[in-house]
Amino acid sequence: MIASSIFLAVGPWQIVVVVVLVLLLFGGKKIPELMRGLGSGIKEFKDASKEEGDETSTSTDKKQ
Repeated sequence: MIASSIFLAVGPWQIVVVVVLVLLLFGGKKIPELMRGLGSGIKEFKDASKEEGDETSTSTDKKQ
């Protein structure tokens, strides 16, 4: 319980440190590529979730 509350207590300085580390590791030119890949992955996940929900509701309707 205590560990989870400490983990969630992220302040502005921690965010700045993470951003600086990402810039140092990947460089400024690589960041847009990473974000583009992350965005397309999230979009694919949402589409797959939506399709799965449609299939579930369709199969439920057929049983009734």
